[in-house]
Amino acid sequence: MRFTPQFLEELRARLPVSEVVGRRVKLKRAGKEWKGLSPFQQEKTPSFTVNDQKGFYHDFSSGKHGNIFDFVMETEGVSFPEAVERIASMAGVPLPAVTPEAARQEQRRKTLHDVMELAAKFFQDTLASRNGAKARGYLADRGISPATQLQFRLGYAPGERFALKEHLGAQGISTEDMVAAGLLIGGDDIPVPYDRFRDRVMFPIADLRNRVIAFGGRALEKDVSAKYLNSPETPLFHKGDNLYNHAPARQAAYDGAPLVVVEGYVDVIAMVTTGFAASVAPLGTALTESQLALLWKMADEPILCFDGDRAGQKAAYRAADMALPHLKPGKSLRFALLPEGQDPDDLARSGGRGAIEEVISAARGLSEVVWSREIEGGNFATPERRAALEARIGELTNGIRDDVVRRYYRQDFGERLARSFAPETARGGYNGGNFRQRPGESPRRFAPRGAAPGGRFGGKGAGRQGITPTLSGGPYQAASPQLAASPIMRGQRSAMSRREALILKILVNHPWLLHDHLEEVAALELAHGEANKLRAGIIAAFAAEHHHSPDVEEQAEKMRADLEGRGFSPILQRVERAITTQAVWGAQTGAAREDVLSTWHQLVSLHRQWHSLLRELKDAELALGEDPSEANLSWLRDVKARMTEADGTEALIEGFGELSGRFQRSV
Repeated sequence: MRFTPQFLEELRARLPVSEVVGRRVKLKRAGKEWKGLSPFQQEKTPSFTVNDQKGFYHDFSSGKHGNIFDFVMETEGVSFPEAVERIASMAGVPLPAVTPEAARQEQRRKTLHDVMELAAKFFQDTLASRNGAKARGYLADRGISPATQLQFRLGYAPGERFALKEHLGAQGISTEDMVAAGLLIGGDDIPVPYDRFRDRVMFPIADLRNRVIAFGGRALEKDVSAKYLNSPETPLFHKGDNLYNHAPARQAAYDGAPLVVVEGYVDVIAMVTTGFAASVAPLGTALTESQLALLWKMADEPILCFDGDRAGQKAAYRAADMALPHLKPGKSLRFALLPEGQDPDDLARSGGRGAIEEVISAARGLSEVVWSREIEGGNFATPERRAALEARIGELTNGIRDDVVRRYYRQDFGERLARSFAPETARGGYNGGNFRQRPGESPRRFAPRGAAPGGRFGGKGAGRQGITPTLSGGPYQAASPQLAASPIMRGQRSAMSRREALILKILVNHPWLLHDHLEEVAALELAHGEANKLRAGIIAAFAAEHHHSPDVEEQAEKMRADLEGRGFSPILQRVERAITTQAVWGAQTGAAREDVLSTWHQLVSLHRQWHSLLRELKDAELALGEDPSEANLSWLRDVKARMTEADGTEALIEGFGELSGRFQRSV
């Protein structure tokens, strides 16, 4: 045992409870005790007491009670060993070493911590000096203010080969220690070790005690081999076991902030300065199992925020596969995809906190991401293909180690399979493979996908499914009559695309969207002439300020009346005809705000994706015409495949509505 009872008792004797608590709570003497406002709950009348003589605190408002170690664990969200370390630091008492060898290693690490601190100070001072002008210009271009530079201890490594080495050497630091700390590049084939980081903006990486353990360096020149360079593995630093901004994020998450994982240092800084203090990033690698364990210590469902391109989507899938075997009851992940072509830094600068909040609020659950990946762009027109899908899903669920979570995943995916591939008559449901009904249970009946499921299938899994397989002809029946009648299934398009019609309908039925999304609406590329006319009419009606009533249904009635008065009735009717299903709940009046926003984000994202693909198709066709090479032909085929994939999903934005009570109302 590292901490003996005698050592813990010594800490209690050195630090009265009031001194430890008084660092967080303003205490006043009340007889033999101290009193103050509860640090655990908001209150106006003090009900929190501290008794130094008895060595405990008691909070009458929350019922919490404990000693100095309990208080640090409760208020700072740390483990018991960490609480002991912090209290020992307050008391000025050295921590006991387990063995002489452990003591030597501890002393070695302490020496390297001192070296890293001196290096961080050198980089900071260089950034503030005349030599750091170029780096300061780069940071200014990225919108990182001087105050933020100080907050994150940013610095600059000069371009000279031995600048840091000479600076630390002048302070008595040995070359051996600099190499061990990862600051110099050395080795048997390098007779004179030299600085690892040169002409780079420096991002210090700290441990949970805010000690610098490594650096990330961002090159300022374009022709370098590595834009970002991290410290190597050292006695202090193992990149797969640490997170950037870990300590501040842990405290913020403990205080209730959402835990968000982004991809890079600048992204973290942008998130924190925008108001998302519990933001972290892996250190130059994909998320590891060790980092996942660190995240779950901070929050039950961290949000992984990836770039909205195909690379970001693949990163999300990799993280999902990595996490599946380690799921525990209550421990999962959520996934948020940024608008295509933007990272958190771009989005924070262009849209501020509101834009980030919209992305975070649209985060999808792990099971939904895995399901979407398995059916993405798939053609499941034959029993064999559907059997292969079920087999893949069975393999994924079998990899979940926790029995309870595995059972619920099998149930969830079984229900998704059943809803997607229900026969037209829904006789007996779908009960193949690993998803069999329990003995004695009557066969389950599944409603068509476009209809609201009843009974036990009206829950979350049913209400949040936004993507379904691309289905085609043959003996296989489409999962809903609406789908069978859609332009996708008929192989032709209606005069106005269903997606554009849905965008217009949701604006007519929910004019309040225009308060926060007016510029977004005005910038949308609409292909159909009448869609453009109606969009202009909606904006004009909104600008007349007739739709600012707090009653959302009254807003919709006024908007429709205003449009009809302006002569838009024929176009409104054509909008209704272009929508081949009424199952898009978020476009209907009466839908909850969260459901409307989810539907809106999905529609706009798919709409932008489609127009981006159209532009890329034109580029690919032009390239093939100028140079009929195999590479250009492959490019054209890839674009068309992605268009087919998008075409098979954009028409199926159904399922949102759980928060509006959709299923209860339907039943």
